[in-house]
Amino acid sequence: MQVLLLKNVPGVGSAGQVKKVNDGYARNFLLPRKLAVVASEGAVKQSDEIKQAAARREAKTLGEAQDLAKQLSQISLSFRVKAGEGDRLFGSVTSGDIADSLAREKGITIDKRKIELVNPIKELGERAVAIKVHPEVTAQINVLVERETS
Repeated sequence: MQVLLLKNVPGVGSAGQVKKVNDGYARNFLLPRKLAVVASEGAVKQSDEIKQAAARREAKTLGEAQDLAKQLSQISLSFRVKAGEGDRLFGSVTSGDIADSLAREKGITIDKRKIELVNPIKELGERAVAIKVHPEVTAQINVLVERETS
């Protein structure tokens, strides 16, 4: 049976594809869960429209991500923390701290998982930190860690 996938189905295909599957699999799994519809001429035409809408949406989000990356690349964050001998911090500056600081000081909400910080920052100094705002767009911000003066 030819079906048009409405959503991504692991092992079968992605949304918008027309696939040939076993009749039972289509009737008992794909169709009842609204993961696919029977591939008719109208359904295939609708699929093309869905693909075009998705491409427009993707282009828009890519443009927004590039604008955000441009904005982020001009940002420098400063953290004042307690440090001991050898400029080692008591504690660390984590990706969560960076995300909170961006939201609080700059009004930019970034998920902390998108901040590509392999290890927390545990020393004083300045670092460039990568933020993955889109699968194809990465921005760099400067993070300055300074000693807290008592």
